[in-house]
Amino acid sequence: MFNAREFATFRKQLLGWFRQFQRDLPWRGTKDPYCIWLSEIMLQQTRVAAVIPYYEKFLQRFRDVHALAAAPEEEVLRLWAGLGYYSRARNLQKAAQQIVARHGGQFPTHMEDVLGLPGIGNYTAAAILSIAFNEKHAVLDGNVARVVARLGAIRGDLREPRRWQKLQQTADALLDVNSPGDWNQAMMELGATVCLPKSPQCLFCPAAPFCEARKLGIAEDLPEKRKKRATVHIILAAAIFADKNGRTLLLPPPQEKNEESIADFIPTIVSRLWHFPIISVNGDPAAKLRAFLKRFVPGGRSAKWELAPAVNVRHAVTYRDITIFPFRINLKKFPRIPGAKHVALHDLSALPISNLTRKVAQAAETAAIPLKKKR
Repeated sequence: MFNAREFATFRKQLLGWFRQFQRDLPWRGTKDPYCIWLSEIMLQQTRVAAVIPYYEKFLQRFRDVHALAAAPEEEVLRLWAGLGYYSRARNLQKAAQQIVARHGGQFPTHMEDVLGLPGIGNYTAAAILSIAFNEKHAVLDGNVARVVARLGAIRGDLREPRRWQKLQQTADALLDVNSPGDWNQAMMELGATVCLPKSPQCLFCPAAPFCEARKLGIAEDLPEKRKKRATVHIILAAAIFADKNGRTLLLPPPQEKNEESIADFIPTIVSRLWHFPIISVNGDPAAKLRAFLKRFVPGGRSAKWELAPAVNVRHAVTYRDITIFPFRINLKKFPRIPGAKHVALHDLSALPISNLTRKVAQAAETAAIPLKKKR
């Protein structure tokens, strides 16, 4: 990609730019592999601004790998609630437990050992080892791949396995082996703040003199767009029971399709966390939900619940476009549903819940029906 002189200048300019203009982020300036690992997991598919408060709150509660390994899973998920992609939190704790059990509580320093930890792939392993231990491993994520693709004017689907492998080889060749941690962060920072997916800021880019895509005038056309999976539209109905004390009823995390309410996709939609009774519907949502509750709730066949419709909720999970019809059901006494818990409707933070469940609760608060007094 460069001759020897250009190569040296490119490295010098990029590292100089990073050291002068890098963002002040709470996980920078530390060599603690636990902190670096936590930040990298949280940053997967999540914006920096969204991660910072979660990162700080998580570290306050789980200060090291031992604290994380020993904590109840429900508490870990509760502190993660709202960040999304909850398998990351589950794998993070499983990895912490493995580090304590197999590595004496010390984060491993060999690539094969790091890759053996749940939730850690090639990119995350390279990031942790280079930043925390100065190991000579080049990272390749979406930001770095975009930078490399524009530097070399590489066309096509970057995620195609052979092309991704070549991008990794190029990233390996570009790595500054004297400062691998700073170099990897510089490449990621460049992609995150300057070499943007849309409207790249080429005038401010330290790599601009070496960028083949800029020379050809195609920087904004790269990387080429991937073909998206077709959107699937889903309609759900949710029951929000509420008593006179403002409490509601949540069901425990679904594990598999083991009851009528759990369609194959619902565990994913509620992130396998605590959730309202929810079903997939076609036709009249209220009628479908009422019929379901008569079968699902003990003693429900004789109940005469009044369903108050709330504002519809829209939600998206990967390729799924979801519309939820929430119905609030005011009652004096909760039905006895095995495993259910009762929490304040206005604050569900006592349990780990998904953003979808939080949206449904907020909608239900506007759909109150006064309890009828006995004459």
